[in-house]
Amino acid sequence: MSDRAVAVVRAGALTTVQDLGRTGHAHLGVPRSGALDPAAVRLVNRLVGNPGTAAVLETTVNGCAVRTRCAVTVAVGGAPCPVRVDGRPAAWGTAVRVAAGSVLEIGTAVRGVRAYVAFGGGIDVGPVLGSRSTDLLSGLGPAPLADEMVLPLGRPPYTAAKGYVDAPPWPGPPDELVLRVRLGPREDWFTDAALRTLATRAYRVSPASNRIGLRLEGPALERALPGELASEGMVLGAVQVPPDGRPVVFLADHPTTGGYPVVGVVREADLGAVAQAVPGTPVRFTPVR
Repeated sequence: MSDRAVAVVRAGALTTVQDLGRTGHAHLGVPRSGALDPAAVRLVNRLVGNPGTAAVLETTVNGCAVRTRCAVTVAVGGAPCPVRVDGRPAAWGTAVRVAAGSVLEIGTAVRGVRAYVAFGGGIDVGPVLGSRSTDLLSGLGPAPLADEMVLPLGRPPYTAAKGYVDAPPWPGPPDELVLRVRLGPREDWFTDAALRTLATRAYRVSPASNRIGLRLEGPALERALPGELASEGMVLGAVQVPPDGRPVVFLADHPTTGGYPVVGVVREADLGAVAQAVPGTPVRFTPVR
């Protein structure tokens, strides 16, 4: 029990290793990836004394469980959820000391979708192109968690070893997403009525949403031009419109190219809330310059 690692007891629906992503490689066809809620990652890392860039676990809906092979400081944030250590309730949103050999359980989200689990020292899997993030689209980084997988931990930070405790405010999961969007580069592929629809009508988060894109249910956007584009570069937050007319907002694991027209791009500052939007959450777009 002396090695610095955690062993997966229950992997959950989808639990991945994430940090703040790998930037600067889109020209190679490699998306940014990284946590969908980067603010939550920075906060849980802060609680255990890690730098904000340390790798954490990102769970989806029903959490996960791990057995610690060493004493370690842990913090759980993001989506509010029950936390237990060896079956006993533990605090959410603050630093908790977990003994070697204990089972840390992250339960089903009470609100929101994704919880984040930071360990003092961070998850120390090997970086790929400067990041430890799992990229579901390209397959880069560590595989999603599976039962009995073992994840190494880094050296504990000085502040956590001294019992550093902090409790910053946490934004709640959204009751409605309001996404500021800058129109273009292909808004001319849509009718004026379609652009009014985008700016004035409500959509809802589809259950088919994932780390690649936020899929929406609601009114279709009518094309002004027929046919399809040649593939062109895609960016984080791009609002792509496939042939059915329902917008898709590209998230961290998005492809770096695509052939459907992009009607606009959502401001990156608004995308963190998307990580916690459950299916059925209302979505509104607000055009900005």
